[in-house]
Amino acid sequence: MKIAVFGLGYVGVVSAACLADQGHDIIGVEVSPAKVDAVNAGRSPITEPDVELLVAEAVRSGRLSATGDWTRAVRHSEMAWVCVGTPSLPDGGVDLVHLLDVGRQIGAAMRGRDRRYTVVVRSTALPGTTRTLLVPVIESASGRALGDGWGVCYHPEFLREGSSVRDFSAPSLSVAGASDRVSADLLASLYTTAPVRCSVEEAEMVKYAANAWHGMKVAFANEIGAVSRATGLDGRRVMDLFCLDRQLNLSEAYLRPAFAFGGSCLPKDIRGLTAEAHRLGLDLPLLAAVLRSNARHIDRALQLIARTGARRIGLAGLSFKPGTDDLRESPLVELAVRLIHQGVQLRVYDPRVDPTRLAGANQEYLESRLPGASLVMVDSLGELVKDAGLVVIGHLDSSRRETLGGLLGERAVVDLEGFFQDGRAAGDYQGICW
Repeated sequence: MKIAVFGLGYVGVVSAACLADQGHDIIGVEVSPAKVDAVNAGRSPITEPDVELLVAEAVRSGRLSATGDWTRAVRHSEMAWVCVGTPSLPDGGVDLVHLLDVGRQIGAAMRGRDRRYTVVVRSTALPGTTRTLLVPVIESASGRALGDGWGVCYHPEFLREGSSVRDFSAPSLSVAGASDRVSADLLASLYTTAPVRCSVEEAEMVKYAANAWHGMKVAFANEIGAVSRATGLDGRRVMDLFCLDRQLNLSEAYLRPAFAFGGSCLPKDIRGLTAEAHRLGLDLPLLAAVLRSNARHIDRALQLIARTGARRIGLAGLSFKPGTDDLRESPLVELAVRLIHQGVQLRVYDPRVDPTRLAGANQEYLESRLPGASLVMVDSLGELVKDAGLVVIGHLDSSRRETLGGLLGERAVVDLEGFFQDGRAAGDYQGICW
């Protein structure tokens, strides 16, 4: 395939070299004459293992060249890969000037073009950027609406400096958000293992999710390391032990958006660790923010509920997680307390919780936070839904999905756990993170 790669920085050069190595004809487009000259001389403008050799071989074989003439590049290619930088603005926002300039160039070069063209965006951009900002620029410059002989894909890169060639060939994750099937199919044809298909906006967001997660992992390991060292331990050994758990610690466990966490362990132990760090004179801003972040998620649920305007509400679930009667630091107890304080007429259904049978710390917690809980609890889903203008699902056994669905009718639902995984056809349905 003939591909124009816009931007011969780190991502662009690696992409161009690897695509050429796979047998494609690549023309790099770059505003810097020094980079153009370097590539055309068979030299990589960046320092990266294996890239110098790939560039030299691709230029020698005639599969790679570079130019500053973007019109020629577009008119002699079937696809453009946009790899220009999107640096930070002074306020932390994303500077899109290079991305939108390239969009105008591609659009202008597409005018009068008979063959279909596909624009593949690899530049990091916030959700909505491609569809609401870049596409209109290309449409205006080309005089052709999206779908009129051209399509767009957002195809984020996950290349690590020092191992980028290996990451390109065997990516840890490959996704493609496409405007249409033809564009998605064309992009997939470049790979032996096709990218996972999704919406353009999902593809944009997953890049930010990945980078935020990686940054948070580094900060987490360093904060645990700091506490470990201050208590006479080797933080590397502690994290080595931590990483042995591939079922919970290093897995998809706990990485599904839903409601806040609670229970007798997580809140208590995070408080204990941050208190000890404070005693040792350590500032651990990441760990210190975890409980605040958790509390803000309860606030978001309350805001979502308030916007419905409902004053008669049924809440499914009260314990901190399904399958237990443990109410200690349950975010659903906190939600119930705050709704009652707002004057809401609340009914609660949780088949695992019987206030008359609780004992010890569990009983003490409920009596301190939600005295008179027996007065708001009901024994069936029918009672929960009756007279309710809104049903809030904290958690509920999946076997009750059909039963609850049949009882709801047109009632509004706020779903905090993804109980109705694909939403509901009837009534107003809102998920807390979807």
